[in-house]
Amino acid sequence: MLKYRELDWKLVGAVLLLSLIGILLIMSAQYHADSDYTRMYWERQFMWLGVAMIVFALVLHIPLRFFDFVTYLLYGIAIVLLIAVLFFGGSRAGAATRFFQFGPVNLAPSDIAKLAVLFALSRYFAYSKLPVASKRRLAVSTLIVLVPMALILKQPDLGTAVVFPVILFGLWFWSGLSPIYMLLIVSPLFSLVAASHWLAWAVYFLVLLVVIFLFRPGAAFSFLTVVANLAFGMITPFIWNRMADYQKARILTFLDPGMDPRGAGYQIIQSKIAIGSGGIWGKGFLEGSQTRLDFLPERHTDFIFSVLGEEFGLWGSLLVVALFGFIFYRAVHIAARCRSTFASNVVMGATFILLFQFFVNIGMTLGFMPVTGLALPFLSYGGTSLVLSWTLVALIVSADYHWQEY
Repeated sequence: MLKYRELDWKLVGAVLLLSLIGILLIMSAQYHADSDYTRMYWERQFMWLGVAMIVFALVLHIPLRFFDFVTYLLYGIAIVLLIAVLFFGGSRAGAATRFFQFGPVNLAPSDIAKLAVLFALSRYFAYSKLPVASKRRLAVSTLIVLVPMALILKQPDLGTAVVFPVILFGLWFWSGLSPIYMLLIVSPLFSLVAASHWLAWAVYFLVLLVVIFLFRPGAAFSFLTVVANLAFGMITPFIWNRMADYQKARILTFLDPGMDPRGAGYQIIQSKIAIGSGGIWGKGFLEGSQTRLDFLPERHTDFIFSVLGEEFGLWGSLLVVALFGFIFYRAVHIAARCRSTFASNVVMGATFILLFQFFVNIGMTLGFMPVTGLALPFLSYGGTSLVLSWTLVALIVSADYHWQEY
C-alpha cells in the first residue's frame, strides 16, 4: 500500500508550482487574442493538468518492476504507432504528420516513443553483462534509439528526434562510459558542421587526430572514428540539400537572425526584444507589450519563456530556473541512491529528457540555440507534453519511494 506521506512532496510541489506558473503565462500570452477559442487556451491547459496529475497518481501505483517486465512490448507498440502515424496521422499547416487526432484530443506517438526508448535502454544497460565500451553493447543500444528516431525524422520532427540521442548519451555516461569515448562517437557530427568550410574542417580534423593520439582508444575504434569523420565531412553538401527549406532557414537565422528579420529570423528577434524589455522586475502580469500587440509568435508554446521574461523580468525568470534546478538536483540524488540499476537508469534518463528540453527551449528564446519546436516542460501549452513531463516525474518519485528495492 502506497504511503503518501513518504513521497517526495518537495519535488512534486516544485513541479506543480511550475505547472501553475505555466497556466498563468498561457493566460497572459493569449489574453488579448482575437478569438475566444485562443483566449481559452489556459482553461484547456488547466484541464490537461488535471489529466496529468491523474496519470501521475496512476503511475505511482504501478511498480517499476512492471515497466521492467513489459519494456520491449511497449517499445514494439511505440514503433507500430510511429509507422501508423505516417499513413493515418494528422498535420498542422501540412508541414508534418505527427499525431493521431481523436476529436479535440491529439495523441503524439513520439511522446510514447520517448518513454519506450527510456525503458528499453534502462533495461538493456541494467542487465547487459558486456563491458561498458564493448562494440556490441554500443551498437545494440544505438540501434534501439535509431529505429524510432528515423521514423520521427520521417514525419519530419527534428526537434523531437534529437531527444533520443540525448537519452542514449546520458545513459552511456551514467553507466560508466568515458566522456572521451562519447566525444569521439559524436565527432562525425562536428565534422559535418566543420566541413561547411575547408579551413575549419582541416583544423577540426587536426584536433581530432591529436585527441586520438593522446587518449589512444584502441586501433579499431580510432580507425572507425577517422573513417566516419571523413565520410560525414564529404557528405555535408548532400545532407544540406536534403534538408527541408524551413530547417535550413532555422539554422541560418540562428547564425544570423538579421538576415531575414521579417521571416525566419522574426521569432528570435522578437523573443530577445520581449525578454530584454522586461528588465529586472518585468512589466507586470498581462502588461507585456510584445505579447499584447501580437509581435511575439508562438508565445504560448515555443516562446513561453519570452512571456515570462517580459512580464516578470529577471527575478521571475530566475525563480523558474531555480525551480527547475531543484527538480534536477533531487532527481540526480534519487538516481544515485537507488539500489535497482533499472530504476536508477530510468530516473537519469527521465532527468536528461527534461534537462535537455529545458536548456534547448530557453536557449532558443535567448538566441543561443536554433528554433527546434521543443516545449519548455510544465510551462509550454500542450496536453501530451504536460502529461509526458508529469509521467517522467512520477517515475522519479516512484523510484525514490522504492529506492531500497533491487
